[in-house]
Amino acid sequence: MTKLITLCLLACLALPASAEGFISRLLHKPVPGGVAVIALPEQATAPRTHYQEAPLLVIREEGERWIAIAGIALTAEPGTHRITLDDGQQLPFTVTSKTYIAQHITLKNQQQVTPDAARQKRIQRELAEQIEAYQTFSPRQPSNLLFDKPVNGRLSSAFGLRRFFNGQERNPHSGLDFAVPLGTPIKAPAAGRVILVGNYFFNGRTVFVDHGQGLISMFCHLSAVDVTVGEELARGAVLGKVGATGRATGPHLHWNVSLNNTRVDPAIFIGAFMP
Repeated sequence: MTKLITLCLLACLALPASAEGFISRLLHKPVPGGVAVIALPEQATAPRTHYQEAPLLVIREEGERWIAIAGIALTAEPGTHRITLDDGQQLPFTVTSKTYIAQHITLKNQQQVTPDAARQKRIQRELAEQIEAYQTFSPRQPSNLLFDKPVNGRLSSAFGLRRFFNGQERNPHSGLDFAVPLGTPIKAPAAGRVILVGNYFFNGRTVFVDHGQGLISMFCHLSAVDVTVGEELARGAVLGKVGATGRATGPHLHWNVSLNNTRVDPAIFIGAFMP
């Protein structure tokens, strides 16, 4: 009987907080490429918790309870997943299915589809640099979780699209694309610190911003970068301008959001998620 009661309590703690608070209602979209919000045991200080070995963003929702916010990989299988507290406790949450459509893109430069050996070395070096940035976990509390759009414009490519370049399948689309004119100012959707600036083969001119506790924004294909590494940005601060650098067919902003080193749908954070 005691074991049954304990299991019931754990299950209640792990229920999605759809009716409990604004953050839960905004963010709890537990699909591949989405976000899960999990209620945590009550205690005086923030519980520390991990999902697939990565630390999670933990906040106190509306002053009432601790919640963990976990990014779910696009490759995640639907079903029961678990986060782990530092004391070994495991809390379950359910990932439901979502289907993403295909996108076919034609590029004139075949090197941007199948790069040669020299370019592959550059790509691998640049990828390692960006992965390190995505793994950043700072103790700062995010200033806001309902993000501002970095630019105002039409969404031209959704998150999660299966992408085919010149008929060859490549990695799914890991962010949102905004079709806006060349030179449009790009604004920080939340306060943060610039942790990486680069000019990359695929991404072109790129800026990474750490919003706190593993919540990272990445902006790429910029025509100009107006910030430097280490710079603190207020919400709404201009960080660069829209361009078409790297692998791009025209001017647009590609915006990634990463949680616990997992790329998730930025539409969730601007209230534009489509089931």
